[in-house]
Amino acid sequence: MSRFSRKSAGVAALSFPTWAYMVFFFVIPVALVIWYSFGYKPDLFTAHSNDILSLDRYFEATDPTFISTFWNTLQIAGIGTLICLVIGVPFAYWMAVKVPAKWRGLLIALVLVPFWTNFLVRTLGWQIMLAPEGFVSDALQNMHLIGGPIEILYTRAAVQLGVVYNYLPLMILPLFVALDRAGVSLREASRDLGANRWRTMWQVTLPLAAPGIASGCLLVFIPLMGDYITASVLGGAQGNMVGQLVANQFNSAQNWALGSAMAVVLMLFIMITVAMVGVCILIVRLILRYNRRVLIEESAA
Repeated sequence: MSRFSRKSAGVAALSFPTWAYMVFFFVIPVALVIWYSFGYKPDLFTAHSNDILSLDRYFEATDPTFISTFWNTLQIAGIGTLICLVIGVPFAYWMAVKVPAKWRGLLIALVLVPFWTNFLVRTLGWQIMLAPEGFVSDALQNMHLIGGPIEILYTRAAVQLGVVYNYLPLMILPLFVALDRAGVSLREASRDLGANRWRTMWQVTLPLAAPGIASGCLLVFIPLMGDYITASVLGGAQGNMVGQLVANQFNSAQNWALGSAMAVVLMLFIMITVAMVGVCILIVRLILRYNRRVLIEESAA
């Protein structure tokens, strides 16, 4: 065996755990879901069968109910991602720039504290807090800020609040890493050249944090689109999301074929949405880069 072959074999052996993880926990489950989506539910007591393959489940999965629920989910996910970004950018900037280095580890731990508790338990905690007879409602009434019990539970607003709380750390952490790696030298250089704080933020800090912004938005948006726990606990009928429809087909209706088709359609919708947003961002970046080049050329002339 040549030296190059031995080196390639060593690299392959070291990367085997990663490939094995991807195959067993991603490729095989997704392949099974796609395979089940071509089947059907033969009778009341059987979840699925693939002896006859067809695309009928996909036609059922794209009925008006699913499409309207998808648009509702897309709105919740888009607004939730935007709110997480608006909250996460200044908080991550404060952690990375303003907080002394010795305290940053503690703040990161505090950001991660919610992940030490079960997702369902955290969501149930918000159900208790937002209940009309909960302590939040009682406190607001005692302070005479509201005239009666709050009526936010089992509404879309409650779902929106819950998803922001559950997914905000996934936005803060990549933003913090991006801003922390950017350092302070370029920001100091920008101020030395006469830029004020806002101009430095828009032209130096945010471009440097662009990879963290993109990572945070993907980490929040993609799992949020498939979330069904938050909608089930806090939303009721008014906060219905696609994840609930998929989960109901697997758990309640025991129709794995239709549930799999819904899951595949949801994954396709997510990929198309992310691709469209990525193309729009690329176009905007090209326009800004072109305008900047024109300004530089005019200044040089």
